[in-house]
Amino acid sequence: MFDWLQHIVDWLIYSVFGLTHGSKIGDALNFFVFDTIKIFILLGFITILMGMINSYFPIDRVRNFLTKRKWYGLDYFLASFFGTITPFCSCSSVPLFIGFVKGGIPLGVTLAFLISSPLVDAVSVAMFLGMFGWKTTIVYVVSGIVLSMIAGYTLGKLKLEHLLTDWVKKILENKQAADENYEEEKQTFVQRIPGIGKEALGIVKGVSLYILIGIAIGGLMHGFIPTGFFEQYITKENPFAVPIATIVGVPMYSNAAGVLPIMQVLVQKGIPIGTAIAFMMAVVGLSIPEGLLLKKVMTTKMLLIFFGVVTACIIISGYVFNLIL
Repeated sequence: MFDWLQHIVDWLIYSVFGLTHGSKIGDALNFFVFDTIKIFILLGFITILMGMINSYFPIDRVRNFLTKRKWYGLDYFLASFFGTITPFCSCSSVPLFIGFVKGGIPLGVTLAFLISSPLVDAVSVAMFLGMFGWKTTIVYVVSGIVLSMIAGYTLGKLKLEHLLTDWVKKILENKQAADENYEEEKQTFVQRIPGIGKEALGIVKGVSLYILIGIAIGGLMHGFIPTGFFEQYITKENPFAVPIATIVGVPMYSNAAGVLPIMQVLVQKGIPIGTAIAFMMAVVGLSIPEGLLLKKVMTTKMLLIFFGVVTACIIISGYVFNLIL
């Protein structure tokens, strides 16, 4: 799909700039320019598409939609799915989590949304598509939704409501039903386009620095780290490779835009894709900043349980990826 772009970038780097094909600096710069343009094209397209979908499913409406019906388990899927079409990182998902709790959505369902929102969004889908193709992208999206459902369901069955902070308990005791006023329902699709475009532009601007930094690091690794460098440390034959990659990723923090270019190069350098995805999920879905924000709504014990369950699900997901990809 982007062969035309690769030809242009090759001409620019190796003919206009005069760098040697196969040289470290040449290959690194080629990787940076090509992936930057490709990712921004995909990101712009998919972000606008998701903005159109989002305009018909605002968060308040989603909250009401989930609370006014009996779903018999399907609510976990809906919460995970809605999480995938909301363009939020793990930290920005926390205020939405608080809003869901205020709205009376069951805790397990709320946590399923909280997990899926940073893992699978327009940014990660666009970048995954450009870097790994349709097959891997589809498997990633499906596994992200399933992982969120399983983790949310597990946490829901643990009955952790008593481990919420006193601040949240007070909100739940005093919550009142409120009628929401949706002015956007009165707007036609054409009238919504400027707002969708503005929101998409804001999202692209918000993640552009992460993309540039991530691709720059990926480019340096692509050009200067020898092939096979990582194979001696994390290989498919090493049964502990996935848990090691996941545990290393948990303390870190980035969004998909920042970590995916690095993950792409790690795969090129010999790390199995399932292991690399487990690392990425841990970085994107769990972080110290997120944990600090969640302390407002979760006690320390609940926070440790939340991190532990999600970490276990990510590790299992990494092993599954290594088997099927």
